[in-house]
Amino acid sequence: MGIFRKQMLKVISWDDSALNTIVHKFEASDRYAIMKGSQLIVKPSQAAIFIYRGSVCDVFTEGNWKLEEGSTPILTKLANWKYAFENPKETEIYFVNLRRFTGMKWGTPSPVMMRDKDFGMIRVSGHGEYSFHVQNPALCMRECFGTIHSFRTQDIENHLRTIIVSEITDMLGECQIPALDLAANYTELGNAARLNASARFQELGFDVDQLLVLNFKLPESVEKAMDKRTTLGVFDGKMNDYAQFESVQAMRDSAKNPGVGGVFAGAGVGYGVGSRMGRQFANSIDEATSKTVKCPKCGSSAKENAKFCPNCGSQMSGGETVVCGVCSQSVDAGMKFCPNCGSRMTQSKGKSCPKCGAKVSAGIKFCPECGALIK
Repeated sequence: MGIFRKQMLKVISWDDSALNTIVHKFEASDRYAIMKGSQLIVKPSQAAIFIYRGSVCDVFTEGNWKLEEGSTPILTKLANWKYAFENPKETEIYFVNLRRFTGMKWGTPSPVMMRDKDFGMIRVSGHGEYSFHVQNPALCMRECFGTIHSFRTQDIENHLRTIIVSEITDMLGECQIPALDLAANYTELGNAARLNASARFQELGFDVDQLLVLNFKLPESVEKAMDKRTTLGVFDGKMNDYAQFESVQAMRDSAKNPGVGGVFAGAGVGYGVGSRMGRQFANSIDEATSKTVKCPKCGSSAKENAKFCPNCGSQMSGGETVVCGVCSQSVDAGMKFCPNCGSRMTQSKGKSCPKCGAKVSAGIKFCPECGALIK
């Protein structure tokens, strides 16, 4: 039985049919062997690693390579390519995908504690995306995939995600950005975390290209406090109007439920709101029921017991009065016309009762002291 002689493998290449494959081992059939004269095709965004007797012989980058003596000093020295036809050596080839792997997800597995100047100690949860690529194929082989036949993104993403989350957590603790300003610094936080994570990625033969922060979620209680602060900022300088609006809304809601529950709900609007509304209604009642008189100088209305006119400052009362002969309204002495009916004041300032001598205002027909007829 003759010895089966393997044939030369003419073309060595790899077509990447999956989007998540990082490393693929080239498998040659038993009939063929990699010999001097074989053609190696390394496509764009690929690298080919040659392994001989457990050692990395060389790394071929993009191009069309003919494997022959002198094509690479390392292969010539280690694999004895000049004797390949007579005694072919078994050599392993690994194709490495150098393209950028995008859409990788990261997220904090549990909320991160951070100190905030406005809300104190709070917990923050975050998530986002990142992208990476193989920077050093030989180092990546030693540190990550070794000699396995296929290495994909899901085989390393948990570890890379841990690095990303660790850097994000560290950034949140050191940057001291207020919770209210986190959204305005997503890009800055992502860039800073990417730079810090890049060194740890490079230790594995990778590099992180982009790190995006999509959202930081605050606790529900903090979000409610932020909403309340925003509302107060909107009503800054208009708190009286806001309080009245809230009071009307509360009474309207109470009126929708006429039962006992609605009565107590209306009563529970709040002591502050109730007392404020009580004062407002009391002031309205006082203004509606209080009597007013007209200023003898400018004619403006003023309270009956007011000593001075609120419009012109003239004295309201205290002088001598006479009675209008037409409407019997008391009129300050010296006024030419009655402010009540407009009649001309022609009466004298006053008379004395012929019986008791009491002073009687002009126009009075009977003495208010003794009842005598005033002529």
